Formats: sequence, C-alpha cells, structure tokens
Amino acid sequence: MKLICIGRNYTEHIEELENEKPTDPVIFLKPDTAILLKKQPFFIPDFSNNVHYEVEVLVKINRVGKYIDKKFAHKYYNEIGLGIDFTARDLQTKLKEKGLPWEKAKAFDGSAVIGKWMPKEELSDINKISFSLKKNDIFVQNGNTSHMLWKIDEIIEYISKYFTLKIGDIIFTGTPAGVGKVSVNDNLKGFLENREMFSITVK
Repeated sequence: MKLICIGRNYTEHIEELENEKPTDPVIFLKPDTAILLKKQPFFIPDFSNNVHYEVEVLVKINRVGKYIDKKFAHKYYNEIGLGIDFTARDLQTKLKEKGLPWEKAKAFDGSAVIGKWMPKEELSDINKISFSLKKNDIFVQNGNTSHMLWKIDEIIEYISKYFTLKIGDIIFTGTPAGVGKVSVNDNLKGFLENREMFSITVK
C-alpha cells in the first residue's frame, strides 16, 4: 500500500508558509514505513530541529482504479479518517531552496499518523467535514473540507491519472492553517466532527 499526500490544498495554509498557489494539486508520496505504529509515541528525528504537525483528513481506497472520473470517485472509498503529516520544516526549506524533492522531510519513519476510521455514511456531507487538532489541550488547527481547493472526489480523479489506486491506499488530503512545531512531551489529539480520532505523545 502507499500513502499519497496532497500539498497546498488550503489557501490559508499556503499563505502562512508563503508558498505559491498551485494550478494543479501538489502530490508527494510516503512509504508504508512512514506509518507511526499504533500506541507508539512520535520520536523527533535527530536530523531536524523544527518538526511541524499538519492535521489532515484521510481517505482509504477500497477498490482498484485508474483514470477515475470524479463522478464515480465516491465508489472508491467508504471510510474517512484523520491523521498527521509530520514535516521536518527546516529540512524541507533547504530542499525547496535547491529545487530538490521533499521526501527526506516528509516521508521519514514515523512521519504519518493514521487514526481511527469512520464510515462515510456517518458524515452528512463529505465536502463539509469539520476537523481539528489539539496540542496540550489547546486547539491549534481547525479546518473544514469545504475550504479545500480540490475536493476529495477531484483529488481521486487527479491522482488516478498518474497512479493506479489499490485497495488499502490512503490519501492525505492536505492541511489547513495553524501548523506548528512539536516539542518533547507534547500531546496531540485529533478530532473529526468532534469525535477523537487519535492521541499521541511526542518524545
């Protein structure tokens, strides 16, 4: 299975990092070794002094597909989740300055938190999902999928032009504004429609 991530999908997050607004979705991949194992803490890697949390709505693919039209995309998933795309921001900045790929900053071991899953039928509107992240019991990120530049079904259509989607693949759909640095002993809790989806400790 693969983790397919969408960057720069919320305007306010693009602005807070002073990035250019893309004309097409920005795609990068994480290997399955990036998945943080259940009930394990997140360890800040020794190659970064500025790791950021980025909370994101997740989509789990449930059938094989290629060149999927957006009007059929809803048939390719039945579960929605929440996770974190941990990013070594200092390393990413250096890589971006040199025009190099981001993988060392985005795809390192443990950089992908995958929380609980929810049947999409329990959500009234996929394009109006509220989600949030608490750091040490203070809300630091609040988002809603209505603010996405590219909605979930559009993302699936776009990704499937380039990559065959397979059962178990997970799409990270982008993060809203409010990203920030994590420190040792931080606790991070993610919420989807006010339901707690994960809780992790930083070491």
